[in-house]
Amino acid sequence: MRRSLRALLAAGLLAAAGLTGVALAGPAQADTQICDQYGSTTVGGRYVVMNNRWGTSAQQCINVTGSGFAITSQQGVGNTSGAPVSYPAIYLGCHYTNCSPGTNLPMQVSAISSATSNISYSYVSGATYDAAYDIWLDPSPRKDGVNAQEIMIWFNRQGSIQPIGSKVGSATIGGRTWDVWQGSNGSNAVVSYVAPSAISSWNFSVLDFVNDVKNRGAITSSWYLTSIQAGFEPWIGGAGLAVTDFSAAVNGGGGTSTPPSTPPTGTAACRVTYGTNVWNTGFTATVTVANTGTGAIDGWALGFTLPGGQSITGSWNAALSGTSGAIIARNAAHNGSIPAGGSTSFGFQGTYSGSFAGPAAFTLNGAACTRA
Repeated sequence: MRRSLRALLAAGLLAAAGLTGVALAGPAQADTQICDQYGSTTVGGRYVVMNNRWGTSAQQCINVTGSGFAITSQQGVGNTSGAPVSYPAIYLGCHYTNCSPGTNLPMQVSAISSATSNISYSYVSGATYDAAYDIWLDPSPRKDGVNAQEIMIWFNRQGSIQPIGSKVGSATIGGRTWDVWQGSNGSNAVVSYVAPSAISSWNFSVLDFVNDVKNRGAITSSWYLTSIQAGFEPWIGGAGLAVTDFSAAVNGGGGTSTPPSTPPTGTAACRVTYGTNVWNTGFTATVTVANTGTGAIDGWALGFTLPGGQSITGSWNAALSGTSGAIIARNAAHNGSIPAGGSTSFGFQGTYSGSFAGPAAFTLNGAACTRA
């Protein structure tokens, strides 16, 4: 849940300070301590460990080992009905321009033949936290900023906290049963898998969770896996929590991928029609996305920015991330494919103040669209 909130609140700081952290600490040897707010280092010549104290000014320190890290001090206090105070984690891939050494991520989902990971956690009592395993995906092969889709696996939780959104059912993945939560935190969509009881260690397929989210219509095979992360989201306390062992590997050969330097097939040729019905302080908008290219679009994410004073109160035929400002509309399960020469529509209702205007520009899967 909260990783995206911290990304929204501290996007610029993470990008800049994350680079500062790399400068402060080189490849970790045994027991490297990081107290810098966004400090990071590399371990094993393959992974990045980050402190990422994004939601508090209070001290947090982590002790980095050859295969993980431990929280040695966490003085922040978060509201248990809101966001945590930090996300110290170890990861493979790219996070706010800080990529792990030699990573092959981002990689298009259709090109992945296997994605596996081994994780071991050490827990403590008396603290409020979740043990959060994060998987990030986006329609474009981005290495910076907020990704459109977050998958969270809660290996453990302590205290009165819950994932973003609401519980939508259960699923059996990797031979385990999970409570499934789904929602949006305003900057990206989140699907969370919550273990009914604590899991201390597991060797599993990351791709199984990616495929389950794909089957729910949240992403398509044309999206990109950008990073795999394991850590903790503490609200209160947390000293002693540790990732004692982490490894991950993503292998290609699963199919034909679009080169990372180009957008997915069909996304460079699109036209958007934005029709509105405006009254007093309210409005509805019908958005039609036309594929003017020669190839089918398999999964879409339409980005646009609402003018100031406008706010979305409801939507249909698309899943919207955000209610004001920057918006990402992702396809529903029934309208993810747009054939060449075809189109699809979605809509939303909102409120506004002052004069009314429509968005100035639209992007489809990261590529600019013409405006009808």
